[in-house]
Amino acid sequence: MFIGELEKRRDFTNVVLRADYVVAGGGLTGVCSAIAAAREGLKTVLVQDRPVLGGNASSEVRLWALGATSHMGNNNRWSREGGIIDEILVENTFRNKEGNPVLFDMVLIDKVLAEKNITLLLNTVLYRAEKSDDRTITSITAINAQNGTEYHISGRYFADCTGDGTLGYLTGASYRLGAEDKDEYGELFAPDKKQYGELLGHSILFYMKDAGKPVKFIAPDFALKDAEKHIPKLQNPEYFNPGQQGCKYWWLEYGGRLDTVKDTEAIKYELWKVVYGVWDYIKNSGKFPQAENLTLEWAGLFPGKRESRRFKGLYTIIQQDIIEQRSHYDAVAYGGWAIDLHPSDGVYAPGRACNQWHSKGVYQIPYRCYVTPDLDNLFIGGRIMSSSHVANGSTRVMCTAALGGEAIGRAAAICIADGISPAELASPENIIKLQSRLVANGNFIPGVSGSETAVVKNLVEDAAICVSSELELGCLPHDGTWFSLEYPAAQLIPVHDKVPVITLDAEADEDTELVMQLRSSSKRENYTPDITDAGLRFPLKKGPNHIIADFGKTYDSPRYVFICFMTNPKVRIPMSGRIVTGITTVYNHINPAVSNFGRQTPPEGIGVESFEFWCPKRSPENRNIAMSFAPAIRCFGAENIRNSCWRPFVSANAWVPSPKDMAPAVLLKWNRKQKIRSVRLFFDTDADHAMETVQMGHHDSIMPCCYRKYRIIDSEGKQLFAVSDNHQTVNLLLLDSPVATDSLTIELVRPEGDVCPGLMGIIAG
Repeated sequence: MFIGELEKRRDFTNVVLRADYVVAGGGLTGVCSAIAAAREGLKTVLVQDRPVLGGNASSEVRLWALGATSHMGNNNRWSREGGIIDEILVENTFRNKEGNPVLFDMVLIDKVLAEKNITLLLNTVLYRAEKSDDRTITSITAINAQNGTEYHISGRYFADCTGDGTLGYLTGASYRLGAEDKDEYGELFAPDKKQYGELLGHSILFYMKDAGKPVKFIAPDFALKDAEKHIPKLQNPEYFNPGQQGCKYWWLEYGGRLDTVKDTEAIKYELWKVVYGVWDYIKNSGKFPQAENLTLEWAGLFPGKRESRRFKGLYTIIQQDIIEQRSHYDAVAYGGWAIDLHPSDGVYAPGRACNQWHSKGVYQIPYRCYVTPDLDNLFIGGRIMSSSHVANGSTRVMCTAALGGEAIGRAAAICIADGISPAELASPENIIKLQSRLVANGNFIPGVSGSETAVVKNLVEDAAICVSSELELGCLPHDGTWFSLEYPAAQLIPVHDKVPVITLDAEADEDTELVMQLRSSSKRENYTPDITDAGLRFPLKKGPNHIIADFGKTYDSPRYVFICFMTNPKVRIPMSGRIVTGITTVYNHINPAVSNFGRQTPPEGIGVESFEFWCPKRSPENRNIAMSFAPAIRCFGAENIRNSCWRPFVSANAWVPSPKDMAPAVLLKWNRKQKIRSVRLFFDTDADHAMETVQMGHHDSIMPCCYRKYRIIDSEGKQLFAVSDNHQTVNLLLLDSPVATDSLTIELVRPEGDVCPGLMGIIAG
């Protein structure tokens, strides 16, 4: 029997969905936004036009997700993004430390499907939006050709996280495509529109593998012929060698002279032409015999985008906000990636493939950048947020964008609860609610303290705190390894007043001199050692030497300082394998991948500062410098448990027990019984580690200073919680029913190895 053979017209199945919050776009911004809203109790629909989540970080594009850490190649110490994106990065490192992009797809899907308040629609394309009036969106319509279904989705609040601003475009929000002139915002780095161009292009990446036997490649007819003649960077070893793959070919970029929305398909075909032309060059030019056994394993089927529409917000972040690290009363996120602009001619442009200029530290992003003045129930998230073209060179990167995604997801919940619009939430009296909620969920907002914005009471504030021990850091013991001062090294330590006297041994190949410097940052919240506060010179004899360094310097407020050992290849200093929360070593070395050549030296007149880079090495290479401190460093006490930074910032901000304490424990004691419904513990998962999502592997699946095992008991000795397999930064522990108790004891099991782990804070409520 034939079905409906006489019907004149057929329609797709129609499904009607109603939600509190509708998120268009399933990149990392949309994922974090949807999860945040769902955890706040909102019925959420996440609409994604691709078969997987993650956008540019997914297996379809395979770009690693990064943000303020910039491959650990800038001066932004302990700057990995917090909150939900941190949870995702830590989970991916735990499950997928090798950086398999297919497994990262799995991590994201797993996170979203775990939220009962999220309805996930994959392969579903938004193509229409309805409004009840000029300022209010009522619904969107999207279609899934895979299952023959059209979805009509109504919502109270909407978020455009599509990357191209599809929802904002359809609903009439104001946007810009292209760069501003220098005089519009006074941005000195604004590009010459004719010579450099106005837009960043798209890129397609590719993977190769060794087949173990010769593999031939016959290029398609559409492939670029004589690629080396058309692509100058194929002759530049900074950009090209035949063994690299994946993100190393980010500079295969095109489309900045076109409309990066409407011309995306044309850009894709040109990039395919480039990719297969480059592969033909590698395989068939005869210049690379080492490529004989290589085969093309994967090439992207569509490009990763950098820039298209940017929407008008209540505030537009600009170059000066980034470079000057301006303060904003409504800061809800932060950035730290370089201002990263690319020539619009992309792969065909001569010279550098990008111009990256860093600020001296992280910068705040105001909530107003995520709110359009044109609509009363639309948030704008991700790279389409309100920024100038220049500032977008930094704010566009995925982990930075994801922070904004979480912020607007939690903002939607406050708007619904309080019956206010996104613009009304931006008022000084309202914004503290959002800031407080973000901090309580593990986010770090530089310059914003959770105690300053606290809306929900943390019972720990009223508790007496007793701990089993406190670290007094008197030494970093020598592990038998040495570092030759081929380039400068520095021990980064927190001080609260007088700098301790430093003692250490050094070895010299001949009679020579060791130069030590004490450096600090002009802004104490930064980790750029741009001020030399003191210097010492020590004559060395050939062989072992004992150094006693007293800089005689006292600071009037807590900060990090750099104990610097300047270049002398004839000298070796001892290293320590002991890992301590809030302590690290940095080096004035180079990382060309992020335009770090030891020192940033911008041209005159572009509004960017000159300074040195002092950066750590990646695990397991990064050791501390073995030295002793007199007096011992005492900033790891119990009071840090009330802290709300959840990471080192100005100080270590952690309770760290003595290394001899084999049973570390915290006792919270109240004068009367409290009703405890939940406990949040904040652990050290090394916020200095970039945790790139794909391609780049990681040494550890669990960060060394993270407590894996612990239990919590009440005043009667009843065990409330027991955890034996933690690897996450934030542990939210919920009781089925409140417990009345006048004390909580947290008993922790030390991680293995020579580590001094920190507990970054506790919230009880």
